[in-house]
Amino acid sequence: MQAAALQVGAADSAVAVLREATPFGDASEALLQRIAAIARPDRYSAGARIYSADDVAHDVFVVVSGRAEHVFKPEVGAREPLKRLARGGVFGWAGLLLGKTQRLATVTAIEPTEVLRISAEELVKLLESDPLEGGQVMERFATMIQREFTVPSLLAQVRRLSGPLTEEMSSLSLTLYRLSLWLKSPRPYLMVIGFALFLGFWYLAVEIWKLPRFREMPGLTGVVKEWFSPSPTYGLSIYSAEYYQHIAMSVWRVAQAFFLATALGVPVGLLLGWSRRFKEYVFPVFETLRPIPILAWVPLAIVMFIATESAVVYLAFLSSFFATALNTMLGVESIDESYVRAANCLGASRWQVFRHVVVPGALPFIFTGLQISIGVSWFSLVAAEMVSGQYGLGYVIWTSYVMVRYPTIVIGMVTLGIVGYVTSALVRIAGDYLMEWRVRELALAER
Repeated sequence: MQAAALQVGAADSAVAVLREATPFGDASEALLQRIAAIARPDRYSAGARIYSADDVAHDVFVVVSGRAEHVFKPEVGAREPLKRLARGGVFGWAGLLLGKTQRLATVTAIEPTEVLRISAEELVKLLESDPLEGGQVMERFATMIQREFTVPSLLAQVRRLSGPLTEEMSSLSLTLYRLSLWLKSPRPYLMVIGFALFLGFWYLAVEIWKLPRFREMPGLTGVVKEWFSPSPTYGLSIYSAEYYQHIAMSVWRVAQAFFLATALGVPVGLLLGWSRRFKEYVFPVFETLRPIPILAWVPLAIVMFIATESAVVYLAFLSSFFATALNTMLGVESIDESYVRAANCLGASRWQVFRHVVVPGALPFIFTGLQISIGVSWFSLVAAEMVSGQYGLGYVIWTSYVMVRYPTIVIGMVTLGIVGYVTSALVRIAGDYLMEWRVRELALAER
């Protein structure tokens, strides 16, 4: 029992030391326990050589007590070749560098020093078994090597962990990996609880408590019965062909508006962010028109487009265009100027900088804008269909209100939400496909 207690105490002490070390400081308790399990304690007297430059880099060391002097060999090119390490200091990390198997420095104990020795290969295998935290630990190693040890960034390239987040992994696999992480997290269950609370309140407020503001609203049971009835009272359910005709018409209108907004909004946004002169001419007009509500455009849309269908698409296009162009412009303006300067120093032409730096750098903002765009396109479409449409979900909602078919109003609203969510998800998937590096970054961050 006493031996077991000593072993537990030693493990706890090792975890405490690891928590003070830069690469392991933010790791979870479970990961620290596993790393402590493969760590071996060692002691060195004052003046003892821990290892010399060009020795084989087998182990990573963490100082428990005492102090050690770390001196790089000249070929490393560190800005500060000499570094003294105390408790929590990490050295011997050369075994974690890409393509390096030999020591880059000589380390000597200045005073009696206790350390934890961790096999570099065992540490890498352990980190590969948990790619999320493992990748973060390796990133912190790279940051520490550059900042604390002043090693040039070209040399401070840590090894890549093999496993589910490798460079060779397809965007589909990364998306599925992120989905598996989501399913393992509490988020889906919290989502279910949220829906349950909403539906429960709706049922109680309308059908049980009959609260003043909710008394005339359609109840949950009435809406569900109407929606899933083979013979609906008001003629609209999942069994009626008219229901899918309305959905198809709205989807077709949104698709036209969205693709037009993307085709025009992305180039305009790129030019607004990239060309100062173009922005001076166009942006004041852009900002003047953007706040105008969609309903205010309805009379002009009817005058401009004789065909009612074209007017509806135009109204859905407008708000989608402004959202796409604005987010694209912000994406270009968010790019670090140093990337542009670096490309210019390498002899890139203005077109090459635009194509290889500006456009890829703005992609995250562009796809965020497209997700917003598809959403505003839907609610603009509904407003347009209410005014001048002849089919579509907006038309269903408005005519149901006029004809006092309250359950059908809710059916149209819920259907609109579901279809809108699906279209937004499709835009997100397209973004994941075009930005695999971004998906990998989000997967490493468990998002």
